[in-house]
Amino acid sequence: MLTLLRTNAEINDFKFLVEKLDAELKILDGEEHVFYAQLNKTGDLKQVVLVFENDSCIACGALREYEKKGMEVKRMYVLPTHRNKGIASMVLHELENWAKELNYNFLVLETGKKQQAAMHLYERSGYQNIPNYGKYKGMENSVCYEKIFNRE
Repeated sequence: MLTLLRTNAEINDFKFLVEKLDAELKILDGEEHVFYAQLNKTGDLKQVVLVFENDSCIACGALREYEKKGMEVKRMYVLPTHRNKGIASMVLHELENWAKELNYNFLVLETGKKQQAAMHLYERSGYQNIPNYGKYKGMENSVCYEKIFNRE
């Protein structure tokens, strides 16, 4: 049975999954990993979603305020043994609901061109490709997306 937990970055299960994610990204990003790693600090994340299967934490995702009315999706990860089961969609949907409950109007996110499964997830979930934003401007291997809930 899968259960979702809303929490923050202080939970050890989240820290464990982030270590797994970072190890995977280090391989995918190659020489650019040092740049990307500096953008993925987790200490200030106040909105973290964890997925548990029985007592084992198997997936995570987080939100960080991007600007006054928008949040950024961060640290999306599902253990390899649990992929292709719709779990990442569950996490993303829960993050979207949480952002709406907090009265944010949109989400943005960045992923890597080598992360094809992530790109498909975001596109299937209604995210639109946008020009690279913030520190991702000019990063050739970055792909950025946005999903608007409420236009003001």
